[in-house]
Amino acid sequence: MKSPLKALQNQIVEHPREYIAELEDELQWETTFNRTQDQLIAAARRAKQEIAEGKSEPMDLDQL
Repeated sequence: MKSPLKALQNQIVEHPREYIAELEDELQWETTFNRTQDQLIAAARRAKQEIAEGKSEPMDLDQL
């Protein structure tokens, strides 16, 4: 059985660990986004061009 002090110490240590894990996830997402930004821009341009050329249709949200 854990002592109340040990349980409190674990809680105190866990909070910064969770915070650091969230920061690492955010950094990884930002890095991935920056690495793929050119591809996202190119895809948006293709979509815009296809819309202008009449090669696309509006999405039917009822069929999703």
